[in-house]
Amino acid sequence: MHVVTAIVLLKIERTRINEVAEELAAMEGISEVYSVSGEVDVVAMVRVRTNDDLATLITSRLVAVNGILETRTMLAFRTLSRHDLEAMFSIGMEG
Repeated sequence: MHVVTAIVLLKIERTRINEVAEELAAMEGISEVYSVSGEVDVVAMVRVRTNDDLATLITSRLVAVNGILETRTMLAFRTLSRHDLEAMFSIGMEG
């Protein structure tokens, strides 16, 4: 199965960081959400089946979330981490 993976960097209103992160984590297609230090507030890992699914998530669903000030989306070309590959294919195992 082909999976489109993207990393979305988000700047969020300071008072809404936790709420936005929780809302993102509940969205279909977003596999992980990290609060981070640095120039952005949150990083979301997106894994969807097609580029059209990615476009819908970014241009329709994310823009509807109150508190997101800015996003930057990076499309992943290749997965190089064995950890990610093993986690994706393991069933019922926790790491």
